[in-house]
Amino acid sequence: MRHNKKNNHLGRKAAHRDAMLSNMATSLIMHKRIFTTVPKAKELRKFVEPIITKSKDDTTSSRRIVFSMLQSKYAVTELFQNVSQKVADRPGGYTRIIKTGYRLGDNAAMCFIELVDYNENMLGDGGAKKAKTRRSRRKATGVATPAVAADSKAKEPKVKKEEVKKAEEVKAEETVEEKDTKEVKASETPVTENSDTQDETQIAGEASAKGEELKD
Repeated sequence: MRHNKKNNHLGRKAAHRDAMLSNMATSLIMHKRIFTTVPKAKELRKFVEPIITKSKDDTTSSRRIVFSMLQSKYAVTELFQNVSQKVADRPGGYTRIIKTGYRLGDNAAMCFIELVDYNENMLGDGGAKKAKTRRSRRKATGVATPAVAADSKAKEPKVKKEEVKKAEEVKAEETVEEKDTKEVKASETPVTENSDTQDETQIAGEASAKGEELKD
């Protein structure tokens, strides 16, 4: 009986299972994405992620340990030179499993397993997150909830103070302009009256002078 043993044997002996996981890990490191069944992908994730963590420490000892598990010098070179630099800031979770459906022949669950930092499309979508907005189907009522009322009360004084200040500034400007216009009018009106009276006196004087000449 295998009670409470969570290890999935994948229907193989230990040597066959280890060789298969080693080959799959090598393919994943070299190609960055492989297509396999869901149970194999889950076991591969447990196998390859400690290897990627080990590659962050680029020493002779860690290279020998990784080579003993992968048995491929090309995969070891790729892992330590490129992959370890790409995942240097990530504390774990280097792989992602994306389920794609079921296989036509035996209806097995299929998926992609890929290295997270090499999928540029997913990285781009994750970088630009939109702000979530809530929409309710209920009609807006006149009664506000206590939280909304408190927020509105907290925001109202600031808005009112700004509006009052702006209104006072506008009124002050208007009063200054009105005073200027009144002063200008007051300074202009006497001049026009004096000029009119002077013109009238001149005309009257000329008329009297002409009358005297005619009499003579």
